[in-house]
Amino acid sequence: MSAFGGNLFSSEISAAPIGIIAMNSITELGAKINDYLVDWSKLAGYDNDSFLIEAECPRFSSGDGKGLIKSTVRGKDLFIIVDVGNYNVKYDYFGMENAMSPDDHFQDLKRIIQAASGKAHRINIIMPILYGGRQHRRSYRESLDCACALQELEAMGVSNIVTFDAHDPRVQNAIPLMGFDNVMPTYQVLKCLLRDISDIELTKNKFMVVSPDEGALNRNMYYASVLGVDMGMFYKRRDYSTIVNGRNPIVAHEYLGNPVEGKDIFVADDIISSGESMLDLAYNLKEKKANRIFTYATYAIFTNGLEKFDKAYEEGVISGVLGTNLTYRSPELLSRPWFHEVDVSKYIAYFIEAINHDVSISKILDPHAKIEALLKNRK
Repeated sequence: MSAFGGNLFSSEISAAPIGIIAMNSITELGAKINDYLVDWSKLAGYDNDSFLIEAECPRFSSGDGKGLIKSTVRGKDLFIIVDVGNYNVKYDYFGMENAMSPDDHFQDLKRIIQAASGKAHRINIIMPILYGGRQHRRSYRESLDCACALQELEAMGVSNIVTFDAHDPRVQNAIPLMGFDNVMPTYQVLKCLLRDISDIELTKNKFMVVSPDEGALNRNMYYASVLGVDMGMFYKRRDYSTIVNGRNPIVAHEYLGNPVEGKDIFVADDIISSGESMLDLAYNLKEKKANRIFTYATYAIFTNGLEKFDKAYEEGVISGVLGTNLTYRSPELLSRPWFHEVDVSKYIAYFIEAINHDVSISKILDPHAKIEALLKNRK
């Protein structure tokens, strides 16, 4: 028998017993999700110690690998969780220590699907960072990595894919007959912001949302709408005559919107990579006499290190950075006083329950009522 999230699914019948495989890229989050499911199962009167199924992808010294599942998955509603962005997983390759790339993680995911050998009742993939998600559309002679990857998973028999804050969710058009959910952890972000920043006031005269660019407009519009505050935006002016690292360099960030003077600012994006764009915005907003600036990225990966953010925090330019535990966070990042972690493990556990019981996930996808209750309690 599977678990029940409190009374949420107690009247529904599960599709099959739940089985969870947390790939070695995401064991910490997988354990947290499992803990919620075990607790709920015990509340419902079932004696489940764990839903986790042990699996691994050992490699030969030549670098070749294989998928290995160490217990039965026959008849299970199987959920495979993978973090393709985890750069901290390493393996030996011809005597060298090699860090796994997104390509390696995706290949191991396919190996585990193969190892299930078609015995699972259903295969569902939870892939917070969508593999190839930043190469989601084609311009001229380019590959279309994300679309091909999704079609490959569909051909392997995957029934559902759950991702978080996809760079462009329209890539799901590549697999119109397969389940695809793009989840936004908006409630969890606001809950973390209100918990960690005790004196913040989310009112129209004290607080404002700013979109870092036109691509992030929708996610920032949602925050501004549910909070009832003003919103501004930046647009990136690029030099289209040159290409650097495969893209046109940004010349300047231009601001459009109401004055930010004296207001706390919240800026949301899907990813902080080098972080240079986010810092440029912060310095720009400070020049416009903004008060505190809080930034959020679903995936705070900081590929160019943390020193520039340390400096911005010490100078009072940035007051805090929020990021989820959906991908690997280095110990150095977790130790920073300006970083605030958004835990989404319970949210994913609810999602697993909803899919397992074949019930509507509309209430989980649209957390408007929960956000209203959160704000009401704060007032």
